[in-house]
Order: sequence, then structure tokens, then C-alpha cells
Amino acid sequence: MAYPMQLGFQDATSPIMEELLHFHDHALMIVFLISSLVLYIISLMLTTKLTHTSTMDAQEVETIWTILPAIILILIALPSLRILYMMDEINNPSLTVKTMGHQWYWSYEYTDYEDLSFDSYMVPTSELKPGELRLLEVDNRVVLPMEMTIRMLVSSEDVLHSWAVPSLGLKTDAIPGRLNQTTLMSTRPGLYYGQCSEICGSNHSFMPIVLEMVPLKYFEKWSASML
Repeated sequence: MAYPMQLGFQDATSPIMEELLHFHDHALMIVFLISSLVLYIISLMLTTKLTHTSTMDAQEVETIWTILPAIILILIALPSLRILYMMDEINNPSLTVKTMGHQWYWSYEYTDYEDLSFDSYMVPTSELKPGELRLLEVDNRVVLPMEMTIRMLVSSEDVLHSWAVPSLGLKTDAIPGRLNQTTLMSTRPGLYYGQCSEICGSNHSFMPIVLEMVPLKYFEKWSASML
């Protein structure tokens, strides 16, 4: 999760988030190089009195500044499209979890099990235990197996919500009457925090999401104890 004064992204926990971080660095480097070049040219024009007489109507210069931006856009677009298609891919999920947004809590249903569902409310500040995080802890965590493809079905029962977990690269809108889906896979165990990312009313800030990623054998024990 994020820490105070953090400027960058959270540590990636899924392959998709790692790809997003790489793409962010790739695009940022291109922006940095373009900005440096423009700043250098502006400073050069302001400080030197020497001017090339045919600069403003040279055919070669116009050709370069037309083709070069097109090449740069292609270098940004191709990896971006690749990641978009990767995020939409769903290959034989091992588990399906349906999450419904409410004002102002989440409910979860493990559809592969006969009767495994629960509501997840934020823990009030007055009831927090030492070490727990304010506005981020919930009474029922979503326990999922790590290193397995999991399909999340996301919808809402009242207004627009958005189910988002930054460290996994997840952000899916919860829309009433519509079922959206996304996949997640964690490469390591741990607790991963998120929040509703769509303004949904007065208690929008109090809809946290907590995923507890555990090895498969611990998930099986947990699911057996919940049934």
C-alpha cells in the first residue's frame, strides 16, 4: 500500500501492474526527452544572436518535424495497445467472485461455492485495533488464493461505484444493471488495500476494499470454515 509522502506508484503485485509500471516509465522518458529538447531550443533562441537564414522555410526541417512526432506516437501507442489487450484477456479462471457495490459497503459472493457470501463494511475508527489502518480496514476481508487466475464480476445495486485495488492494477466500474468483469492474479501473499474510486454519495470515502492473498491450502481451510 501507499506510504506518507509517496510520489510514485505502489509496488506491483500482479503481472499486469508490472507491465503498467514499465509503460509508465517508458512514456515518462519520452516526455522527459521532448521537454528537454524543447527547453534547450527555446533557451538557444533566446541567448544567441546567430540565425540561419533558411531555417524558417527549409523543406528538410518541415519533413523532420512532421515524421518525428508520428514515430514517437507509434512508440507510445503500440505498447499501450498491447497492455490493453492483456488486461481484457480472461483465460480459464480458477475462481469467480462476484462483488456488488452498495451505499456504502461491498458484498461478495464466491460463485463456485454453494453458500459463500458476505458483506464487507469499513471498521469505524473507534473500533480499530493497534496496527490497523484508519479508513482502510474492513470487518470481512476478501480471501483469495495467490498465483491463480481469479475472475471478478463487478456490479452495483444502487449508484455508480468503482472497485479499485492499485497494487494489482485493478479499476472496474460497478454500474447498476450491468455486469463488468476483470481478472486478477497476485504473485505473492499479503494484504492489498483499495477504495471505491467513483463518487457515489456522502459516504463515498468509507468504502474500503481489502484483499488477503494466501497460498491455496490456507484458502481451502478458510473456505471450509466459512461454509
